[in-house]
Amino acid sequence: MSSAGVATLNPVAADEVLSPSTLHMAPPPDSILVYLSVSGSMIPLRVLESDSIASVKLRIQTCKGFVIKKQRLVFGGRELARNDSLVRDYGVGDGNVLHLVLRMSDLRVITVRTACGRVFEFHVEKNRNVGYVKRQIAEKGLNFDGQDLLCDGEVIGDDDCRLIDELFKRNDAVVHLLVRKSAKVRARPVEKDFEISIDAPELEKEPPDGDLWIEPVIVNQKVELPAVVKELIGSVFAGLEMGNLPIQSSEGSGGVYFMLDAMGRKYIAVFKPIDEEPMAENNPRGLPVSLDGEGLKRGTRVGEGALREVAAYLLDHPKSGRRTFMNGDVGFSGVPPTVMVRCSQSGFVSTKNYKIGSLQMFVENEGSCEDMGPRAFPVDEVHKISVLDIRLANADRHGGNILVCRDGEGGRIRLVPIDHGYCLPENFEDCTFEWLYWPQSREPYSQEIVDYIRALDAEQDIALLKLHGWEPSVECCRTLRISTMLLKKGVERGFTPFVIGSILCRETLQKESVIEEIVYEAKEAVLPGTSEATFLEAVSEIMDHRLDELKM
Repeated sequence: MSSAGVATLNPVAADEVLSPSTLHMAPPPDSILVYLSVSGSMIPLRVLESDSIASVKLRIQTCKGFVIKKQRLVFGGRELARNDSLVRDYGVGDGNVLHLVLRMSDLRVITVRTACGRVFEFHVEKNRNVGYVKRQIAEKGLNFDGQDLLCDGEVIGDDDCRLIDELFKRNDAVVHLLVRKSAKVRARPVEKDFEISIDAPELEKEPPDGDLWIEPVIVNQKVELPAVVKELIGSVFAGLEMGNLPIQSSEGSGGVYFMLDAMGRKYIAVFKPIDEEPMAENNPRGLPVSLDGEGLKRGTRVGEGALREVAAYLLDHPKSGRRTFMNGDVGFSGVPPTVMVRCSQSGFVSTKNYKIGSLQMFVENEGSCEDMGPRAFPVDEVHKISVLDIRLANADRHGGNILVCRDGEGGRIRLVPIDHGYCLPENFEDCTFEWLYWPQSREPYSQEIVDYIRALDAEQDIALLKLHGWEPSVECCRTLRISTMLLKKGVERGFTPFVIGSILCRETLQKESVIEEIVYEAKEAVLPGTSEATFLEAVSEIMDHRLDELKM
């Protein structure tokens, strides 16, 4: 929503506005009134242009209870990702609309399914009560008067005052209410969730049988998928065939679906349709549609997130050698197996006959890195993530998209990187790495990692992406070549991940990074129409000079 649409909003009383505690009478000169769009509501919010993004998030937490680390603010098609940057740095002005995307811990997703596959979804704040949920269900025409609701073996009964947070405090994921024609009430555990089946009257007629399938999108017939990817697709199909509909997650700023196995008892894959990406036409988070095609991160395009997810897997070469047709070994950095698929199912947000998107193997985990302090993470596990992020110029690496796993009960911690829809951008403006602030980033790379980096080849990587059907833009290819060049030159000089990562990332929103300065200087040094090879030679020479200065 643009600022132009704000003129239609009703006047707001002063006591209804979320304001800094210091504002009692007249607001300071740099005070502006913005509107916070969340869950279909528009909340007036008084902020200062000199406020940091972190302070705005703190005010939202104080007034609305949404935890800071679970908030994602979006303005003008761009995520306000740098917490230390000021409101004015992002160009936010009086009357503008900020979109607040909440993470799972702050909203519960109640999914009501009928016997013939229709799905109704409710995003419910944790401080709502059972009565509110029942009213939301009733508004959809689903009448379950006289029936019992069951959760975790406990009958909820008529206690409509119980809070959602209290009722489901042992479940830290999505809550599912399944409406069936069954004459019994039953419940069964599904990972961290509980499926609840309740008695229901005849609600609708059975729809005619439609096509249901999932298949890989293969552009080049010479490409043969690894066995692990084939098995993944087969398992997802078996789950769909058994009637286990995709489960939409409230995590992230785009459409994300968990795919169940044939028994319907565990997640086996994560599906991300391209038409539900952030700022795409069917995005379920209420984000505005991109007007120019650019994504939430600078240098990315709406609809290419799924391709980038697959690219991260393809370029995460195993220790045993480069990723090939049949090489399904675990990659060096541990990106889960990922493939582009075409899927037809009735459980998606829009009514399109089928959706195309990325399908990634689900990884059992104990949470993400944002749930615990970084000192517990092994140095080599952090370093392997850093190699991937530097090389792919990742524009969205935060603690929430690094999973924490253990090899065996009580075993060694293993970190698994996910969510690579913003890797390989067309420029370096939005590169961000949370591990840059962890102590492990200041440790030198091991010889094993140095040897791995030395074997990387950007030209072969670009050829591999093209072989699998993605024709990356000239700018994306340039990013991969320059970031790989930086990584290789950096380790030869003995630089730590912190030093190399700091060259890629901006210190502030307005100050260009060292790598951006290098690229700009190279553009100024060559003649218009110069070949890409000549331009990269200029980049290499300037980079050598800047890196040698850092080493001194």
